[in-house]
Amino acid sequence: MRWGCYLPRASWYSGLGRTSQPPDECLPFLTHWSWPLKGERPLEPLRAFIRHHGSSADSASPSGRHGQVFRSISAAEAIQRHRRNLAEWFIRLPREERQFGPTFALDTVHVDPVIRESTPDELLRPSAGLAQEHQPPPAGLPALALSQLFDPDACGRRVQTVVLYGTVGTGKSTLVRKMVLDWCYGRLPAFELLIPFSCEDLSSLGPTPTSLCQLVAQRYTPLKEVLPLMTTAGSRLLFVLHGLERLNLDFRLAGTGLCSDPEEPGAPAAIMVNLLRKYMLPEASILVTTRPSAIGRIPSKYVGRYGEICGFSDTNLQKLYFQLRLNQPDCGDGAGGAGVSATPAQRDNLIQMLSRNLEGHHQIAAACFLPSYCWLVCATLHFLHAPTPAGQTLTSIYTSFLRLNFSGETLESTDPSNLSLMAYAARTMGKLAYQGVSSRKTYFSEEDVRGCLEAGIKTEEEFQLLHVFRRDALRFFLAPCVEPGHLGTFVFTVPAMQEYLAALYIVLGLHKTTLQRVGKEVTEVVGRVGEDVSLVLGIVAKLLPLRILPLLFNLLKLGCPIKNLDALENAQAIKKKLGKLGRQVLPPSELLDHLFFHYEFQNQRFSAEVLSSLRQLNLAGVRMTPLKCTVVAAVLGSGKHALDEVNLASCQLDPAGLRTLMPVFLRARKLGLQLNSLGPEACRDLRDLLLHDQCQITTLRLSNNPLTAAGVSLLMEGLVGNTSLTHLSLLHTGLGDEGLELLAAQLDRNQQLQELNVAYNGAGDTAALALAKAAWEHPSLELLHLYFNELSSEGRQILRDLGGTAEGKARVVASLTEGTAVSEYWSVILSEVQRNLNSWDRARVRRHLELLLRDLEDSRGATLNPWRKAQLLRVEGEFRALLEQLEGPGS
Repeated sequence: MRWGCYLPRASWYSGLGRTSQPPDECLPFLTHWSWPLKGERPLEPLRAFIRHHGSSADSASPSGRHGQVFRSISAAEAIQRHRRNLAEWFIRLPREERQFGPTFALDTVHVDPVIRESTPDELLRPSAGLAQEHQPPPAGLPALALSQLFDPDACGRRVQTVVLYGTVGTGKSTLVRKMVLDWCYGRLPAFELLIPFSCEDLSSLGPTPTSLCQLVAQRYTPLKEVLPLMTTAGSRLLFVLHGLERLNLDFRLAGTGLCSDPEEPGAPAAIMVNLLRKYMLPEASILVTTRPSAIGRIPSKYVGRYGEICGFSDTNLQKLYFQLRLNQPDCGDGAGGAGVSATPAQRDNLIQMLSRNLEGHHQIAAACFLPSYCWLVCATLHFLHAPTPAGQTLTSIYTSFLRLNFSGETLESTDPSNLSLMAYAARTMGKLAYQGVSSRKTYFSEEDVRGCLEAGIKTEEEFQLLHVFRRDALRFFLAPCVEPGHLGTFVFTVPAMQEYLAALYIVLGLHKTTLQRVGKEVTEVVGRVGEDVSLVLGIVAKLLPLRILPLLFNLLKLGCPIKNLDALENAQAIKKKLGKLGRQVLPPSELLDHLFFHYEFQNQRFSAEVLSSLRQLNLAGVRMTPLKCTVVAAVLGSGKHALDEVNLASCQLDPAGLRTLMPVFLRARKLGLQLNSLGPEACRDLRDLLLHDQCQITTLRLSNNPLTAAGVSLLMEGLVGNTSLTHLSLLHTGLGDEGLELLAAQLDRNQQLQELNVAYNGAGDTAALALAKAAWEHPSLELLHLYFNELSSEGRQILRDLGGTAEGKARVVASLTEGTAVSEYWSVILSEVQRNLNSWDRARVRRHLELLLRDLEDSRGATLNPWRKAQLLRVEGEFRALLEQLEGPGS
């Protein structure tokens, strides 16, 4: 929690008692309380409260020398107002937290990260290598709860100053935020007054003289009345100094003189030094949070206890966090007020999925050691598997993730360059990520990592910056690989992070290519956007995989100008390359990645221009989740040019998916929806599609879907009003006699159909003959498929005889023969069987093949023409081979 970003400095000076709007800046991602405060009613404890590794809720007032200090009515009311103001401010959520999935709210629980007590010797001991820096905390050491932080130490001495430290992403901000809210709700009775300070905010004041009383009064207006009592509050007064790494402290007497008067002006850093020295308010309790590199800024003699925040180093804590967060029902508010919600079944499915992965995929558990990555996992899962607001992208999730962790963070506050932590990460980790992407490498040795970290370092100052980065942030980006066969190597904490950093490495101009450096304006690139999308494209290196590109564009948000003439030229080259890619026939999975790129890009005009050459949309075999349907519809639904073919066979589509993809279907000439388990309900949407005035579908394939007669009656309603459809396949759709009879009765109401396939529908002689007669009378129908229905030998013979007399009418294919000759459509029947062999009932197919072979044998015996006999034998051999394949041991 970076209060300097989250709480505007003006509000600190004017007091938190005033009403203000929550800004859209940073806040912690593991937010745990979110309830409204109504009116001026007293703060009450929550009705449900669970804590792990101990709880501050069970702490009792210590039996120290001090009793109730702020006894007067005015003082008590002032502190009550202070509690109310703090709670009202600290429960507010950032935009990044609100827009991704549910958030923790009233009557929910919080999972504390593990806090392990450590010693100064442990902290100052140099590590021998990267592997030791990534070692988990030693097993068997007791964990500390917040209620135990100020307990006497092992020697029975009072603990007045506690330093909590942890690398980026371990949960320092969330822990402090929760502690403040605990006090606001009366769950820290050991302290009568809690005063939090952001060291980032204090550092921004510079050397401007002020006093402790002024600092408190300016930031917490209600406390003006109790300032004179601070000196007598003793240990029941708790100062929280968050983010010590942002404050430069000098404990030398020559640098910071002694000062015991809270009303005497001085530099803010000097006031904090005297507080920590216990020279000013010597009895007060102090809690400090910091990154590991800044621990040494406080001499150990002034610290009573060190605690390392170890994140979710216990897998059970990870599971508990996922269970609590994903089980939240109020997904509507958590998703930015979009009104979408996940069902209980969806939430249970996500939890079970994660639990199985944590047990079986140890690399995920290693990544979720950092609570921040647990947030990222939950946000990504909601995006991929639950209803999400329109326009939400994976890019926005990763952008928000880095903003929550790094926005405004500097690498080392004592360094005059004031280098951004994210910029340093892009220069070092970005180089490692880029090299890995270029060589298709995801596992890195210690030598690989050292090479990228130490490349170009020449001065002592640069080595010091590297030391800070290794201690504070390296574990955020890299994790030890726990996969068999790769032990001793490192991987990026999540695979997408490698791609993200590789992209950032290019954006910042750190890679020496023909692309020129973009300029200083983008060195603070996270969270900004370029004014011209075409210019942004120019900073992308061509050799990066396509799926990396989306991670670039939302990095450049809220008005950052990019003025580089070369960028426009490169933009045109990349547009040309993407257009060429769109003309290629890509495998379904790669084509979907291509569409995801355009969806992440969120620029319809650009996508329409690049995708204007796309004529075939083949996503056969890709499971079309609601998200994927949304992506395809958003990218292709607004285009102008027609799609020659849309193939969504075997995509597990449902009626909701059909409705989502309707804009794409309206642009298709051929539409393949085979093998999707679409039932009668889906036919209602297909009817509406056929009746739409913009429908231009000429071929509709619905084979191997359980449409039944009820569905075909709805389809016929669409056929009556449709003027574009010429080819309709209803093969193996469960029509039965009733369905074929419905088609026979209403077929004449459509005037342009040319081919109708109702093969393999379980229809008998009567229904098949009725449909055949309707086909012969139809003005435009040319071909009717009736094979593999339950036709008797006599029925097939009648169809052959009647078909022979129907000159100029539709051809009816019910067998492999026509009289004593081979049917010219025998290859059509063979290819249909081969195409659907894995999805059809093999015993039933075998029976039909035996009947067709009997027709071939009868025709061969009835003809004396040697050429016809040879042709019949050839076709017979093809089908016998297919029959043997069905009966083989591997079938």
